[in-house]
Amino acid sequence: MIRLTFPTRETLRRLPFTSADVAVVLGALALIVVTAYVGSTALVPFQPPEVLPEPISLDVVHLPYYLARSTLRMFIALFFSLLFTFTYGYVAAHSPRAERVLIPLLDILQSVPVLGFLSVTITLFIALFRGSLLGLEAASIFAIFTSQVWNMTFSFYQSLRTIPREQQEMARMFRLPRWQYFTKVEVPNSMIGLTWNTMMSFGGGWFFVAASEAISVLNQDYRLPGIGAYVTEAADQQDVGALVAAIVAMGIMIVLVDQLVWRPIIAWAQKFRNEQSEASEMPTSWVLNLWRAARLPSLISEALRPASEFINRALSGTLSPKPRQRLSGRGGAQRWVEWVYNSLIAALVAGSAFVLIRFILSEVGLIEVGNAFMLGLITMARVAVLTVVGTLIWVPIGVAIGFNPRLARLIQPVAQFLSAFPANFLFPFVTVALIATGISLDVGSILLMSLGAQWYILFNAIAGAQTIPSDLREMAANMGLRGWKLWRRLIIPGIFSAWVTGGVTAAGGAWNASIVAEVVSWGDTHLVATGLGAYIARATEVGDWPRIALGVAVMSLFVVAINRLFWRRLYVLAESKYVL
Repeated sequence: MIRLTFPTRETLRRLPFTSADVAVVLGALALIVVTAYVGSTALVPFQPPEVLPEPISLDVVHLPYYLARSTLRMFIALFFSLLFTFTYGYVAAHSPRAERVLIPLLDILQSVPVLGFLSVTITLFIALFRGSLLGLEAASIFAIFTSQVWNMTFSFYQSLRTIPREQQEMARMFRLPRWQYFTKVEVPNSMIGLTWNTMMSFGGGWFFVAASEAISVLNQDYRLPGIGAYVTEAADQQDVGALVAAIVAMGIMIVLVDQLVWRPIIAWAQKFRNEQSEASEMPTSWVLNLWRAARLPSLISEALRPASEFINRALSGTLSPKPRQRLSGRGGAQRWVEWVYNSLIAALVAGSAFVLIRFILSEVGLIEVGNAFMLGLITMARVAVLTVVGTLIWVPIGVAIGFNPRLARLIQPVAQFLSAFPANFLFPFVTVALIATGISLDVGSILLMSLGAQWYILFNAIAGAQTIPSDLREMAANMGLRGWKLWRRLIIPGIFSAWVTGGVTAAGGAWNASIVAEVVSWGDTHLVATGLGAYIARATEVGDWPRIALGVAVMSLFVVAINRLFWRRLYVLAESKYVL
């Protein structure tokens, strides 16, 4: 007779793996299987102007698949956004020559609407992946990338420019190589702000999913399988049930991504807080606790430690220590090189401007340029109202969330859900409300633009408040600072740099959102506001390239001018006065 025996608790404790390891392995395998299945569906033959092999169906059975496909595009775009952020932001922060080109260029790129990128690059991607649906997929991912990356890059660049002075002196004293300075000082100092801005950028990417999945090329409209195309199709067919189902499915996905991705990262990033005393309460995550309880990640980390140490030694030996800033003036040769460099940049900018102006004037005329400029002033007024009102509303809320962990546990999930939820999914309902109430879209477009842009201010205010050391807050409390005195002495200086990043990205996001907020539809009913966004949207719809170029150029001119004259001065103030 065979007797079954069960392992005791002590025997289970001696096993190399725990139940947490089982959960981690099963979760990793499920993720790999879903990713492989969803990704394989993009590897199908396709050659424009053929019809897409998979038309959009409003049957709710297809919603999980559409949502998974859009989510995969979002994470692929996020991966490339992080690579761009670390590379571009680092070079711009450490090279004064490159900074004079890269930061204005970043202003311009941020101002170019997603539709502008999509209309220019779609032909290129189709040519790169000839005969495959990957061309349209790459164009969609690139459009999402352009909606995510600028905010993250601005945040990382500003973090590198506002590193506490005592940490900079410590790095110089120990002669840290550039690689170690990057990994031990710069990245940790930027982590909290970058985490919140990455989360915000990911949520902002959902705003343009519909535009990135509904692609027009060779006078043909193609809708890639995804939640954005599903919502667009539902709005065209006025199917309220399908819209509600999409909103419910989107809400479930946002909660899942928040629990499985963002909440663990937020809890993990708290170890990079720059303070001498530990906060009384810290954010927690059951996924992070499960990961820390598992033994397998530690075993893998130990196995990879020799390779990691070899890479660190190699990079530390290759990159010399950060040089001390020279106090003496530049030599004659260096001044000559600087003059040649500036002359080449000026000639390049002047040549590009001349070619663009000549093209526009020869195609549309001077009167059309004046019309586009006036429309830009109208849209600029909407952006200004949105930025001021958003600051007055969301900065106090963000500071309260950042200072109070208990309040954060209640409000933060709601804020993350609202920011991640694609606001344009609600546009059909807002359009119906505007039609029913008779409110002009000239006013309603401000609300539509704010639905996607205001969260940049909120999340940067939260990140700025969380980076204020607890010992400074305790000192302010002991000194009896309350009300306006507390804001003027501690809060405003502490969050000023983060607010500037939030303000400039919110304004840029509002300009971009004007493309879809100033023209909305419900079935056969179309509402159009007076503004530059509607001008570009109409030109894109009919394929009027001269007016597309004119609209994008005027929008870029407005954004760059405002950033240079207003936001850049605030950046300089943050770097010179409001640094810990």
